[in-house]
Parts: sequence; C-alpha cells; structure tokens
Amino acid sequence: MKAQPCVLSLAEPGPNGLVVTIECSLSNSLPNIVIVGYANKAVDEARERIRSAFAGSNLSLPRKRITINLAPADVPKESTGFDLGVATAILLATNQIRDPLTKTAIVGELGLDGDVRPIRGIIGKILVGKRHGIKRFIIPVGNLAQAVLVPGVDLVPVATLSELYAYLNDSSVISTIDTDSTPLDNPDIEQATPELSLEDVIGQELGKRAVEISAAGGHNLLLGGPPGTGKSMLARALQGLLPILNREEMLEVTHLHSLASNDFNRIIRERPFRAPHHSASNVAIIGGGNTIRPGEMSLSHRGVLLFDELPEFARIAVEALRQPLETRTITIARAKDTAEFPANFIFVATANPCPCGHYGTSKPCRCLPHQIVNYRRKLSGPILDRIDLYVDVHEIDNSQLLANRIPETSSHDVQKRVTAARQCQADRFSSTVKLNCDMSNRDILNLAKLEAGAKDILDQAANNFGLSARAYMRTVKVARTIADLDTSGTVQTKHVAEALQYRPHAYHDV
Repeated sequence: MKAQPCVLSLAEPGPNGLVVTIECSLSNSLPNIVIVGYANKAVDEARERIRSAFAGSNLSLPRKRITINLAPADVPKESTGFDLGVATAILLATNQIRDPLTKTAIVGELGLDGDVRPIRGIIGKILVGKRHGIKRFIIPVGNLAQAVLVPGVDLVPVATLSELYAYLNDSSVISTIDTDSTPLDNPDIEQATPELSLEDVIGQELGKRAVEISAAGGHNLLLGGPPGTGKSMLARALQGLLPILNREEMLEVTHLHSLASNDFNRIIRERPFRAPHHSASNVAIIGGGNTIRPGEMSLSHRGVLLFDELPEFARIAVEALRQPLETRTITIARAKDTAEFPANFIFVATANPCPCGHYGTSKPCRCLPHQIVNYRRKLSGPILDRIDLYVDVHEIDNSQLLANRIPETSSHDVQKRVTAARQCQADRFSSTVKLNCDMSNRDILNLAKLEAGAKDILDQAANNFGLSARAYMRTVKVARTIADLDTSGTVQTKHVAEALQYRPHAYHDV
C-alpha cells in the first residue's frame, strides 16, 4: 500500500514533548476536513482556519474528504501550532509543493487571511525536535527572535502561507538562518535598570556584605529584624549586583517565561526578580494548573526569588522550597501528567522577630511568649538548614536618613567584585552557569582547597553549633565564595570564620 504523505510537527515543549507526524489522506466523498489523533477543540478548529487561509492565499483546496491524522494518536494534542503543518500536509498530498521536507518540522498558527502567527513555547519545541535529529524548522517570523537562541539549528521564518508555498517550491527569497552564525545583539532588547542600589540603604554594612556574598556565589539569604530597617531594600538591591544573562541562561529563562506569560514572544535578557505576595496560591508559586505551567519558583530561574515576610507565607508553599533549594529543579506531578522545570534561583527571604516586629528592640513588644514561639516555628529546621546566610538587620538612627553622606559601599564597586568572583568560579568549574552554591560533595573535596587551620575551626564550630552535614557543607561553599571575593586561591581561617557568623541558627533562639 502506498504510504501517505506526512509532515513533522512538534507537540508540547519540555521533557514530555514529542515529534508529531501529520498524515493526510484524500478520498472521494463529500468535501470535508476531519482531524483525528486525540485533538482538542483548539486543534479541531484548525479546519475552519485552514479553509479560510487557503482561500486568502489563492491556494487550491481539493474538493474531497481530507482526513488528517496526528500520530501518535494516543497522546493529547492541545496546540494551535499544528495549523501550518496540517496545511503543508494538504499541499504535499495534492502535489502542490516539491520540497520533500526531509528532517524538517513545521509549527505555526494560521490566521483567516493566511497570516502565520507566533505560538507559545517555540524554544522548547525546537529543543524537542533537535533532540530527535531534526535540523530544519519552519516557524512563524514572530517567533524568530526567541528561536535564534537555540544553537545548532536552521530556521526558516515565514509570515504567510503564501510565503511558505513559494519557499517549498523554490520560488521564494526567504533565506535559511543558521543560529550558530547569528549574533544575539538586538537593539530592541534593553537591560532593566534596578530600582534600588546599595547606596539607597542607610548603614547595615553587615547586610550589604551578606548581599554581596549571596550575589557572588548564588547563596540563599535570610534577613531578619524589625520592620522599617531596610530588609526589603537590601533584598531588592541584590538584583542590580548580578551580571546579565549569557546565551545559555537566556535560552532557559526565556523558554520558561514563554510558557507562563501571555507575552510569550518576549526575550528575557535581565535576571528575573520575582517577589510573590504571601497570599499567592500554591499553584502560582509552585506551578501546575489544568495545563501544567511553571510557577514563581521556576520563573525566578537564574535570578532571585524573594519571599518578603517569610513566616506569613502558607506552610505548604514554604515547605515546597525543600526540593528546588536542594536539587535546583521542581517536579509537578498531577493525575494527567508530570512535568519537571528548572528552579535554580537565589532564595532571599525577610522575617520579623515576632508578629508585631519589635521583640528585642528598643520599642515595646506586644506579643505574648507563645505567640513569638509559634511565629518562629513557622520556619522549619529543614528550610533554615538550606539557607546559607542569615543576617540581623538592626534599627538605625533616623537622623542619618537625610544627612549628607558618602556611601561606604556602592553597587558599582560590589558588582565589579561579584563579576570577578564569578569569573573565578567559571574558571574553576569550566562553566559559566555553575556557581559555588551548586558544588557537589565531590567538588568540595577536590576544589574547595581548605587550609588545615580553616578545617579545624570549621570542625569545632560544627560540634559547638550542632551543624548538620548539609549545613557543614554549605558553610564550606560560603567560605569558598568569600575566598573568591578576596581573590584567594585557598580557603583560610578568616574566610571560614566569616562564613560561620552567617549561619541561621540564631533565628530559633527566643
């Protein structure tokens, strides 16, 4: 039996994405378009879009029964991105195009006038196709800016169905774009200017130092203290200390944001800074929904996730941090599907000492002892164990707020030190995306380079403070970052001593 003409397209992006084979069969019956293969309403409605697009493009649609099969037929299809592939399969079945479409995938949504519209998740779809050996991708021209981030593929951007028809018949001026030779500089992309800098924070030198260490090594940070002392300002100033995303990071971050945002065609160049309100739902923070999409934890990938007033967040949302803070990924399991998203972010949190916020300060505390204890118990030991740096932010003299002063710490100088420290880590790990916070136990043994005296003081502190094995190794990571900021090849006693003062054991002391 003669094989049916087929076109390759791409289903949902991500680890569960797959290549879909679009088959087209023509039969002598009442003119109709039938789409089978577990297609939802959005896919089934492609019939009307294709009819109108063919008419608007002056292309011939056969007056026959057209049966379209989306294989594998037992996997749900939920994207309008099959429109262009289905239209191409019809053209191929009616011998209207000459290109054999070898190792080629086609994605795109059709408008009624034949325009090709951008689709969601183009980066993930191309990555899926590349993983299956596909080299050439015919995509909407509106998705080109994102698609060029994927290395090692050839892109054919089309704006209309007529352009695609002309290209597949060798009569088009459309040129294939090799992403490896395409520069990423784009005048339309602007780096966001941070709203706050370290110069805006009065005093709090220890807090500024902790923010610098956090930015340099990617370490998690908890800022504790009474309200109005600059905790949130310090947390938000962290974004301005981070370097811009490189190509690999831009690819990851842009893909995640395109899955979750309605503005799914935007390139993310600046480091994400996400600060959800404590009333945000668990699905919004963790991810999920009817169609599984990333939440705030994944949208802050390669950036910063701020939980302002951490004890006010729902316990389930706080405890959900355990997996991403340890494995740098989050797995969302539902009855219909399971998805895994990257979640490698710097976790920054703020917390008051008690519900009223004035325990241990010069102002009177109105809280009862059991209220203070219950408030602090909202943060479990396992969560605190995953936080590398804890700093108490103290009250300041109001007379200093409007005084003329020369800042002791500037964001520009700190950013230069952070950049230099990250370069040390890039040389150490031979990777531009791996930081000291990502060191494995094997990395620590081989690359940390602790001096004998530094290890002795760390062992004594571990016994005195009752550090867990995880806290012990995280202290080494922080000390390694401090040594990088100090341009030291080895971790010395002073580096370990400074790292130990940031351990968050003190938050449970009442």
